[in-house]
Amino acid sequence: MLLNSPASLFFLQTARLRGSVMNPNHPFTFALSRRLLLRAGIGAATTTALTPLFAQSRAKTLRIGYQKFNTLNILKGTGQLEKALEAAGVKVEWAEFLGGSQLSEALAAGAIDFGHASDGIGVFQQASGKGLVYLAAESPYPGGVGFLVPRDSPIRSVRDLKGKRVVTGRGYNTQYVLIRALEAAGLRYEDIEPVYIVTASDTVAAYQSGSVAAIGLWDPFLAGAQIATNSRVLFDGTGLSGNRTYHFAQPGYARANQDILRTVFTELRKANEWAQAHPADVVATLAPQLKVDPKVLALATERRQYGVVALTPAIAKEQQGLADVFAQLKLIPKPIEVKDAFLDLNLV
Repeated sequence: MLLNSPASLFFLQTARLRGSVMNPNHPFTFALSRRLLLRAGIGAATTTALTPLFAQSRAKTLRIGYQKFNTLNILKGTGQLEKALEAAGVKVEWAEFLGGSQLSEALAAGAIDFGHASDGIGVFQQASGKGLVYLAAESPYPGGVGFLVPRDSPIRSVRDLKGKRVVTGRGYNTQYVLIRALEAAGLRYEDIEPVYIVTASDTVAAYQSGSVAAIGLWDPFLAGAQIATNSRVLFDGTGLSGNRTYHFAQPGYARANQDILRTVFTELRKANEWAQAHPADVVATLAPQLKVDPKVLALATERRQYGVVALTPAIAKEQQGLADVFAQLKLIPKPIEVKDAFLDLNLV
């Protein structure tokens, strides 16, 4: 991969993640100090949203945590939420996070009021006892998580991974997808040699070194690797995982600010409908914001289904599968019932 290519620069940007405060034994447990939260990836332009850290949410300000390449990111780009809340005198402050683990920690600390994170983060935050609740889910995105092998690799099926070194993240959705794929192929997790890497950039570096047989990534990093390297997708999350994003808040804030949150989801639904109908415009809107090669965003966008949906028993069952696997691997301290953290306020 050329060091000055757009795709290469895309991966180099992810190297910032190496400075995270992640505990390798408990990957989504973070210290709650303001300094560490700032280091963990909150955009400098929005750090004023974090003072004071443990203060209650301000009634006339909605503080939203978001990550790159997701539906809240698109909503931010449209500017429509600010217009919708202006009549009620509510201002919106946006805080960007490098990952859902940092975002959920800030949410639990009261540094933000509302935000989104992946399915795996949802399991960890619930198991941690921080008290966050699920408010809604995004549509399934199984093609947004997958495993790559070199194009000329002799590995042609999941069964060919037996005895091989495979990169994943401990407690990541890639790990769950890998476990489910191995089970479907009649293999156990112990039949492969997992290599645990924290960041997307380190994952690609290990891949390019030739020291591993396959790597697991998620969009937009998966799309970036497909474009930047001579690879093919061995399997993705289709039939294995919904790979959903979920929206979270503290229960007290959610109950006290239902009108504000209902407006958020109304505007989010509109943004999702627009994104689904205008994929090229999504790329044009996000590429300059994210400083990501438009080709990468185009590939990731074309396989995504946009849409915010209400929580259902079927979604609870889907998420429970993830929680049960993580409990079996002892990645969380004890089994949990996912549905216990669902809060139905009829917001969607």
